Amino acid sequence: MQAANPLISVVIPVYRAETMLDELYRRLRAALETVTPHFEIVLVEDCGPDQSWSVIERLAAADPRVVGMQFSRNFGQHYGITAGMDHCQGDWVVVMDCDLQDAPEEIPRLYAKAQEGYDVVLALRGPRQDPWLKRATSWLFYRLFSYLADIKFDGDSGNFRIMSRQVVKNFSRMREQLRFFGGHVQWMGFPTTGIQVQHAERLDGTSSYTFRKLWKLASETIIAYSDKPLRMAAGLGLSMAAVSFGFGGWILGRALFHGTAIPGWASLMVSLYFIGGLIIGILGIIGIYVGKSFDEAKKRPLYIVRRATPNAGPLHD
Repeated sequence: MQAANPLISVVIPVYRAETMLDELYRRLRAALETVTPHFEIVLVEDCGPDQSWSVIERLAAADPRVVGMQFSRNFGQHYGITAGMDHCQGDWVVVMDCDLQDAPEEIPRLYAKAQEGYDVVLALRGPRQDPWLKRATSWLFYRLFSYLADIKFDGDSGNFRIMSRQVVKNFSRMREQLRFFGGHVQWMGFPTTGIQVQHAERLDGTSSYTFRKLWKLASETIIAYSDKPLRMAAGLGLSMAAVSFGFGGWILGRALFHGTAIPGWASLMVSLYFIGGLIIGILGIIGIYVGKSFDEAKKRPLYIVRRATPNAGPLHD
């Protein structure tokens, strides 16, 4: 029977997981019941192309501790996490993926570590079982993100972690359109630690994160968290101006003292095209920031819930 105030909530964004949900539920229930019978499993279905929602409805009908929500369209993984954290009720909240690469059996260890006085306990993945291209792009993203956002972010942590109610409450206050769950939690600065966990192979299918989607997430996240690209562009422009001013002085001095004409029509045209392209590129960076500011000014809801299981309670965004 579902407790009025569950001790632990598990928030899981779901996308193309029809064949994995039964096994995910079985392992979650077995792991959580070693800690407490008072838990809830919040499954947020991101309007995928399979029958994941039908499975969620069946699981919720059989066990009231399973709560399901389905978006009106595909909003994305980090919006699914946001929706789950907005609606979960647990004193402690676990966030994990649906593909069972995050092992439910590690949740008791995360909870035990949190009882030592930490608000956030990260699941630091051991040797990853992802394809080498995904590992390489993930490594590059986290290094670039840490540099541009001025946040030391551990790329070994992923989304799998446990958090206190205080962290979840403050996370739900952050309503910017560009969502990056790990970066939001890191920014808050609550006492954090990590434990090593085993990273498993995906139970079925392939990841929906293509290289294009990863690149889109990386660029939007960097823009959301940092103005360093603008400052780098400004620094590059000032540096080029200083070099050009010095070079102009050298040309003027040579002409005055040596009377030598400076040939180089081709190099002049190349320089003009280079500088012109650089200016357009910098304006493009500024335009992206202006566009994202425009999106924030619209104040649209972060997500829209199309339907939910009867035990989901009042819905809001």
